[in-house]
Amino acid sequence: MAEEVLRRAPLLAALDEDSARALVARMRPVELARGERLFHEGDPGDALYVIETGKIKLGRRAADGRENLLAILGPGEMFGELSLFDPGPRVATAVAVSAGRVHSLTRDDFVPLLDQPRVALSLLAALGRRLRRTNEALADLVFSDVPGRVAKALLDLARRFGRQTDDGVLVAHDLTQEELAQLVGASRETVNKALADFAGRGWLRLEARAVTILDVERLRRRAR
Repeated sequence: MAEEVLRRAPLLAALDEDSARALVARMRPVELARGERLFHEGDPGDALYVIETGKIKLGRRAADGRENLLAILGPGEMFGELSLFDPGPRVATAVAVSAGRVHSLTRDDFVPLLDQPRVALSLLAALGRRLRRTNEALADLVFSDVPGRVAKALLDLARRFGRQTDDGVLVAHDLTQEELAQLVGASRETVNKALADFAGRGWLRLEARAVTILDVERLRRRAR
């Protein structure tokens, strides 16, 4: 099961079966409890991580104490890959949103793989997707209002973590209201108001650290 999930990461998906299995054998599993920090912004970085179970949040803290969430990642996704190309300080803090397990790969084990063009291209593609998401997030902060950003964030979480039920799409995001606000770059009060409005219109139902999306199309229209 672990190998099957890890193979979904861009790095391992580019390898043949034998190479991927050999690489997984070199990776070190790390168990994390909810709220446990894996690394802190500014820590030295020399490894990437692939998530097997659970969710990880990547965030940054401003000098005045405000926090911003850069991403919420789940099984099969990887993070920390910048440290393999530029082994400098970490640019974000990684914290477990829910209990789970990640697997680390050090720079020493990774560098020899760059001789394989498919691996290099796969990682460049992954970095390109990360940059594109960053650009989209910056554009949303400029051009979208808070309800639009909340709708878009919920749809993205639904795409990656949602599960179809009889009522709609259950999205167990495991985020507190404050964390959801940090993800969309707004105050908790403003985000709560947007969620209450969506619920009042019958677009979704609020759950504990989750939502059930009842009308995906209406939410999608609001996200535009």
